Amino acid sequence: MPKHSFVLNGKKVSVDIENNVRMLWVLRDVLGVTGPKYGCGIRVCQACTSHLNGKHFNPCSVPVSDIKSSDRITTIEGLAKTAKGSLHPVQEAWIKYDVAQCGYCQPGQIMAATALINRVKKSGRKISEADLDTLRNVCRCGTYPRIREAVKYAASKM
Repeated sequence: MPKHSFVLNGKKVSVDIENNVRMLWVLRDVLGVTGPKYGCGIRVCQACTSHLNGKHFNPCSVPVSDIKSSDRITTIEGLAKTAKGSLHPVQEAWIKYDVAQCGYCQPGQIMAATALINRVKKSGRKISEADLDTLRNVCRCGTYPRIREAVKYAASKM
């Protein structure tokens, strides 16, 4: 089997797996990283949202063969390590605004929100309602108003 290497949550990892296996299954089934959730497998629900080299990506739709050895993947498990403190500001905002109900989509929601905030801040702007409208993660519990408030709060802290 082909060998694939990359950096996962700050640590170099290698897996022996077929090229066409999606990264979500590499993360969950091979490496035991269960934060990214399976929802749809076609980048619609975005429950699996993680970061690839600091940008939003959906591992359910990316084959392991697309990942280079220099690529850095961050999942919810590694997000706190990217900030000062025991939690990332977006995670703190989720707690402050009591966002989660069932919690299934929350890792993907937090990772998407973090990527959005980073992208907006990099462009030198403050987060806007239009920016918040670009968050497309599905939440079956409907906590969207709290998600939006948490994102705005986190953006003010980052």
